[in-house]
Amino acid sequence: MKRYVCLCLFMISCLLSPVCEGAVSLVQVQGEINGVQAAKLSRAIENAEATGQEAVLLEIDTFGGQVDAAVRMRDRLLRSQVPVFCYVQPRAWSAGALIALACDRIYMAPGSSIGAAEPIPATEKNIAALKAEFAATAGQRNRNVQAAAAMVDKTMGYAPYAAPGQILALTSLQAKEAGLADGVADSREEVLRLGGLAGSAVQQRQEQWQDGLAAFLAHPLVKSLLVAVLFLAVMTEIKTAGTGVAGLIGLGAAVLLFGEPWFGGSGLGLETWLFAGGVLCMLIEMVVPGFGVFGVLGIAGILGGVFLALGGDGAAVGWMALSLLIASILFWWLLKRLPSSPLGRHLILEDAETTAAGFMTQTVRQELLGKTGTVVTPLRLAGTVRLEDELLDVVSEGEYLPAGCKVVVSQLRGATIVVRRYHEEEEEK
Repeated sequence: MKRYVCLCLFMISCLLSPVCEGAVSLVQVQGEINGVQAAKLSRAIENAEATGQEAVLLEIDTFGGQVDAAVRMRDRLLRSQVPVFCYVQPRAWSAGALIALACDRIYMAPGSSIGAAEPIPATEKNIAALKAEFAATAGQRNRNVQAAAAMVDKTMGYAPYAAPGQILALTSLQAKEAGLADGVADSREEVLRLGGLAGSAVQQRQEQWQDGLAAFLAHPLVKSLLVAVLFLAVMTEIKTAGTGVAGLIGLGAAVLLFGEPWFGGSGLGLETWLFAGGVLCMLIEMVVPGFGVFGVLGIAGILGGVFLALGGDGAAVGWMALSLLIASILFWWLLKRLPSSPLGRHLILEDAETTAAGFMTQTVRQELLGKTGTVVTPLRLAGTVRLEDELLDVVSEGEYLPAGCKVVVSQLRGATIVVRRYHEEEEEK
């Protein structure tokens, strides 16, 4: 009886668990290349590596899309531990051509095409950068480097398919002749046969919620709005003297902004570490006295991280400016509306300590002017000093004064006592 129970449990476990080993995972890249496509491909490769699948079959039908998403897909393909076969059906243009070149093998359907990857805008910088990506990718896969570069830079030309001044795009047969495609295949089954995997089961991967979230967060407008929330949180924290509510909202916006590559399965990028380093420098500046070096580094790190998160190009500057404008408008609106709102009445103290209510204002102590004392707590602009036998709250003229430093009362601003460092030569005079 025990033997039959064990056998039944084994059969049930086999039925419930996915049959992955020996199978081929199918990933379809259709439409615009974006964050969803990048996330879907990355997770499919991770799953294939983890479950011991024979290969990943990548079907491409795209006019192109976002270059940053295509570059992420290219990088993940080059790192893949399982073979990735590309099947172009019917086209892999622009960013799609870069993805195809990064695969281990390229098979094209009859009548399909590949190429036409000139960037928009076609500036010298964009062309040079993208041409280098195409050439390096083709070289990594032992393909025709010159033909790959001519897909981006039309000044090169590639005889006999494109004269100088014409961007290169190839049909299936031309791509095979040029050394970019490995063959022409009529179907998926033909691709698997040519790749030595005839008869392998094909499993199509379904999109997950992380893929959709990554795509949503990857949209430039969404990123710009998250940066606006981040800027607004900083302004609000400064205005409210650090209540913490705006800080938590800003932290959530930062997690969504810099966590987008992680949701997409690409891991945390340079922009995340740069931003985190900037925040760390700002925290150091708050607790360690200095000349503002950590503060400058912190601001540079935070702005640099935001710049890279928004794309790291000329458009990123525009998105940052838009974010700052949105944050400024919202901050102005909050200043006008928040005090009279139900939330503002809970946060803002409306009671006043008036003379009619029995409160007395602090008197100006003119007798303290010119007196000397000793700093008790470090004056990071404000702190405590001992004047004779009395402890008083004071502010410095702007200089950091450590504990034990001798000071003199230099001026009185109403009830505020201002001190500066005392110099011994003043005694001689």
